[in-house]
Amino acid sequence: MGPKVEKTYALGFDVYGTLVDPLALADPLQALVGDQAIQFANLWRFKQLEYAFRRGLMRRYTDFDACTRQALVYTQRMLRCQLPESDQDRLLEAYLYLPMFPEVPAGLAALQAQGHQRIAFSNGVEASIRALLANVGLLPFVDDVVSVDDLRTFKPDPEVYAYLARRAGRPLAETWLVSSNAWDVIGAKAAGLRAVWVQRRSDVVFDPWDVEPDLVISRLDELPDYFAGQA
Repeated sequence: MGPKVEKTYALGFDVYGTLVDPLALADPLQALVGDQAIQFANLWRFKQLEYAFRRGLMRRYTDFDACTRQALVYTQRMLRCQLPESDQDRLLEAYLYLPMFPEVPAGLAALQAQGHQRIAFSNGVEASIRALLANVGLLPFVDDVVSVDDLRTFKPDPEVYAYLARRAGRPLAETWLVSSNAWDVIGAKAAGLRAVWVQRRSDVVFDPWDVEPDLVISRLDELPDYFAGQA
C-alpha cells in the first residue's frame, strides 16, 4: 500500500460484477440444471438488470431483491426447468454469499491508505448489500453503503449518481464511479461524474455511444497505481 496522494476522491464502487461475481452462481446451478448452468446464470443476470431498468423508466419501483426473484422465475420458464421452491430459495440466498474477486481487498486497502473515500454503490437493497459484503469480509473495507433504494429508482438515472456525490459530501467532479458495467460507466459520465471501467474480460466490448471512461483497468488493484501516478 502506498502513501496518501495529494488529491483524494470519493470512489463509488458498483458491487455486482465489480466487487463480487454474480455469474459464480453457475456453480450451484450446475447441480440443479446441468449443462444449462452457464446459460441460466447469464440469462438470470440479464433479466435482473432489464427489470430494474424498465421499472426505473416506468416509475413503478420495486426493489432489486424483487427484480432478482422475478428474473429467476422468468429464467426458469424460458429455459423450461422449473425448480422446487426450496432450490429457488437457496439460489436467492446464494446472492448473499457471492464470491469476491480476489484482488478486491488489496485494492480497497491501498485506496484507503491513499486517503480516498470508498463507498459501495449499488442498485441492490442496502441491507442485502451490507449482508453480502459482511459475508465475504469486505464491509470493513468501505466507508459507506449507498443504495438506490433511498431514491426508489435505479442506475443509470442521473439522480442516483448525484445522490452518491451528495452522500459523499463531494462535488460531482471529485466523485468517481468504478464499475465493470459499461452502462453504469456511461450513466455516471452523463451525470457529470468521472468513471473507471473495470474490463475484467478482454472479450467484453464497451458500448459505442461516443462516451469513454476516464480510465480502463482489468483489476481493481490497478487503480491505486493510477492515482499515485497523478500526484
